[in-house]
Amino acid sequence: MTYPIGWFSTGRGAGSYGLLRAVQSAIEAGEIDARIEFVYCARDRGETEATDRYLDLVNSYGIPLVSYSYQKFRSARPNPDLSQPLPQWRLDYDREVLRRLEPYSPELCVLAGFMLLSGPEVCERFKIINLHPAAPGGPAGTWQQVIWKLIETGADTQGIKMHVAIPEMDAGPTVTYCTFPIRGPVFDPLWRGISGRTVARIQAEEGVENALFKTIRAHGAMRETPLIVATLQAFSRGEVHITDDRQVVDAAGRGIPGYDLTPQIDAAVRDKLL
Repeated sequence: MTYPIGWFSTGRGAGSYGLLRAVQSAIEAGEIDARIEFVYCARDRGETEATDRYLDLVNSYGIPLVSYSYQKFRSARPNPDLSQPLPQWRLDYDREVLRRLEPYSPELCVLAGFMLLSGPEVCERFKIINLHPAAPGGPAGTWQQVIWKLIETGADTQGIKMHVAIPEMDAGPTVTYCTFPIRGPVFDPLWRGISGRTVARIQAEEGVENALFKTIRAHGAMRETPLIVATLQAFSRGEVHITDDRQVVDAAGRGIPGYDLTPQIDAAVRDKLL
């Protein structure tokens, strides 16, 4: 049976557009035995040109679209409490989203450029995975924070992972991952270039234009879409599952600390390496 997927996005830029196009292309090419059962977008048509372009892409694929503006919902609330990550008005928004998604029963949902923290009721209703720009056990935070922490600690390895989305940010179990070295011929001269300087000094003098920072980011970014595609391949083939209590297991039902897709991702990016 074709594996049904739910797709969550804010549809705000080129990244969201590219992810959807890459996965749908892989589905159409027969590389993933799945279908995207719906796309949910947290913006409505007319909010930005980028969102309109994204919604046009969804429609061109004939995928059922559910768009419901987070910003409009919030602005309609008198004096919304913005001090808490999930105040009552935000929980109400999630409930309305769930109501609109009642007709669908995906096996798995993917957060693909979705810029909202997943609430508890959404996480209970769907099995959801999200991308995090670090290896299992690696730094938390945004991709910028992760890279600065790697530089600060003199790390040898970086990676990216897909993890189960739970209400606590980036805290769910690892589902799939890949790793790559940030030492060797490409990286060693860049490490020497920051020798004797603290991260605070590098940030003050160069910021994200630092060559080591940019190279670590480039090697991670090129692996993100291949990891998402390979992850969906693994789910559609039954190689990895998420249980009802949100644990990650292999094809035999044994608990695993994540499914290592490094060989597949290395092969996918070999021709793109700097």
